[in-house]
Amino acid sequence: MKTQQIVLASRPVGAATLDNFRFENTVLPEIQNGEVLLQGLYYSVDPYMRGRMNDAKSYTPPFQLGLPIEGGVVAKVTASKSPAFKVDDLVLGRLPWRTQIVASAKDLQKIDATIAPASNYLGILGMPGLTAYFGLMDIGKPKAGETIVVSGAAGAVGVVVGQIAKLQKCRVIGIAGSDEKTKLLKEEFGFDEAINYKTTPNIRLAISKLCPDGVDVYFDNVGGEISDAVISNLNFHARIPLCGQISLYESAKISMGPRLQPMLLTRSVLMQGFIVSNYQRRFPEGIQQLAQWIKEGKLKYTETIVEGFDQLPTALLGLFKGENTGKMIVKA
Repeated sequence: MKTQQIVLASRPVGAATLDNFRFENTVLPEIQNGEVLLQGLYYSVDPYMRGRMNDAKSYTPPFQLGLPIEGGVVAKVTASKSPAFKVDDLVLGRLPWRTQIVASAKDLQKIDATIAPASNYLGILGMPGLTAYFGLMDIGKPKAGETIVVSGAAGAVGVVVGQIAKLQKCRVIGIAGSDEKTKLLKEEFGFDEAINYKTTPNIRLAISKLCPDGVDVYFDNVGGEISDAVISNLNFHARIPLCGQISLYESAKISMGPRLQPMLLTRSVLMQGFIVSNYQRRFPEGIQQLAQWIKEGKLKYTETIVEGFDQLPTALLGLFKGENTGKMIVKA
């Protein structure tokens, strides 16, 4: 069977471009015992994928030149040689960017689209939702009455972090990149205040005014100058779940910012980096809690869905231009 795939054609220097990707046609092998044939339905694009385009040591291996990009995919089983799955089952897995995919059944998780739309398993019931839940609750340890600031607040992780913080009876300030997004954070997702960093001349001062009692938890999705501004407003014994640094991922040369260690030291601040796979054994706990909040109407979610398998590279690059609100997903 023929399938179309998207491979890494070259490694970017600085900002990635469409030239770093290549479309190819390839022939799939026959499925063997324990395998299934899949039709890709929804494909996830995530900021960490930019790091995997570099040939650099990290928590996950880099993409290989000439081989397909891979990421989270929701797919439908079209043929099966595994007792674990039957035709028309919906599954989730870390899979190559192909329209048709042969995969081992042991690498797939069956999903239930009656609980939530299938695409949600790439978002609020998938990696972003679990990242928000464990990062905030395990590292941020929010307490009622505290002030929490979330950068990248209108992204896939940020919108969930803010809502979970509100469920913990905290005051929540979000930082995003447009008036439309800041309005959405306040009116749709219950944030107390929101800052448009693109039109705010002095973010440090703006945070100081919105957080007169200081910042107790900073959920850092972006790094750079925004994080410098937030950290200058931290309280004693503040916590920083360090989730992402999207402002720096495409920098060919990382600029020098303020030295943060003296501030962290003198204010007894905890900063802890994490990746969601650290909590893999506890995923059922996280999914159960998130699903319960969704069922109770306590969590809302939004997706930016781009139509067409061929739009995958464009959608991935769009993350770094702020073109998404909530989770960016490509629907094949």
